[in-house]
Amino acid sequence: MRLTDVGRRYGRRRPWVLRGVTAELPDGSLVRVEGGNGGGKSTLLRILAGIDTPTEGRVTGRPHRTAYVPERFPAALPLTAGAYLTHLGRVQGLPRAEAARRVADGLERFGAAAYARTPMAELSKGTSQKVAVAQALLAEPGLLVLDEAWTGLDAPARAELDRAVTERTAAGGTVVFVDHDPARLAGLPDAHYRVRGAALEPVAPARAPCVRIHAAGPPGAEPPPGPAAAPAPDGGVLLTVDADRSDALLRELLTAHPPWHIRAVEELP
Repeated sequence: MRLTDVGRRYGRRRPWVLRGVTAELPDGSLVRVEGGNGGGKSTLLRILAGIDTPTEGRVTGRPHRTAYVPERFPAALPLTAGAYLTHLGRVQGLPRAEAARRVADGLERFGAAAYARTPMAELSKGTSQKVAVAQALLAEPGLLVLDEAWTGLDAPARAELDRAVTERTAAGGTVVFVDHDPARLAGLPDAHYRVRGAALEPVAPARAPCVRIHAAGPPGAEPPPGPAAAPAPDGGVLLTVDADRSDALLRELLTAHPPWHIRAVEELP
């Protein structure tokens, strides 16, 4: 999926919300979007999902099955939760029995099975959001767009949505999300963008903290594969590794036969 010089404004006399946005969203990718309040994040996501059309530019390669979950789901509908989801499943081409099965599974997965017969207008904000997430996953979308979709969900439902995101990307779908929690799906996104000043800017991945281990091995011993290795002035070796792997590397060195001698361990700035 590709956006080419996409721009959007609401009214000819109003400023551009987005302008000149170009980005490539490969199949199977997880994309995080961030930015200040009112900066255009939701507009970008609505264009991606096909809900809004760009004022200029074009979007190409959008998957046939696209799903969108906003922060606040419009729950005042004259249907029960189960009937609403089943109707959407049928609209998306699912046979009636298959739609009913997926509706039951989706409500159960997100902890809302007890509300299948409850009118949508009577659902709490959290339960409405669970229904919104369940409807987005009904037809296994090729593009899943989540605009702070975790808001209002309880902890088990948030964890299930995290798992659903990884399942979609593993199946080749593209997921684009905004969330106020910087730890949401941390370490998983393939691309990270920031909306600022009506433009879309790539965000460089944060540099992982590293540890340098100064070690001396037995004669002829080679350092373990993986960490960056450089000779030390005293004849030992300097091994640089991500901090979250340093304990495992130290264990490997100390339990080798014969063991390595650890001279120093230093956290790098």
